[in-house]
Amino acid sequence: MKVVLAVCSVALMLGSAQVLAHGDDPHHPGHDDTFGKPGDPTKVSRTVDVDMSDAMRFTPATISVKKGETVRFVVKNSGELKHEMVLGTAKELREHAELMKKFPEMEHEDPNQLSLDGGKTGELVWQFTRSGTFDFACLRPGHFDAGMHGKIAVR
Repeated sequence: MKVVLAVCSVALMLGSAQVLAHGDDPHHPGHDDTFGKPGDPTKVSRTVDVDMSDAMRFTPATISVKKGETVRFVVKNSGELKHEMVLGTAKELREHAELMKKFPEMEHEDPNQLSLDGGKTGELVWQFTRSGTFDFACLRPGHFDAGMHGKIAVR
C-alpha cells in the first residue's frame, strides 16, 4: 500500500510540474510571434489604460494599434476578484481558458500576460509586429465564459 501511495504522489507531483512549467508549450499563447513580441519599455509609442472589473468586462473591449507600434498597457483591476489580461489569438485563449478550468491555481508569468489582485494596477508592454485582429482575455476559471475578453485590431 505504501508503494502505491508513493507512486501516486510522484505521478501527481510530476503532472503538476508539467502544468505549472512555462516555456514553448502550446497552452501558453504568444510564444510563436503570431501577433507580436514583448516590447521594449524605452520604445513605447503609446499608453492604453485598460480596466478589468468584477462585471467580467474589460474597458475598453476593443483597441486599435498600428503594426510595429509598441504599446504600454496600464491595467487596473477595479474589482475585488483576481483578474488577468492575456494577449493571444482567439483559438489560443479559448484553449487556455479550458485548461485553466482543470488547473485553476495555475499562475502566469509570461510577457504577454498580467495577473492582478483586486484593486491593483500593473503594466504590460507589447510590440505588435503583424497586422490582423487579435484578442485579449481573462483566463481565470469562468471569467472568459462570462464574456471577459476583447479585440485588438492591428493595422
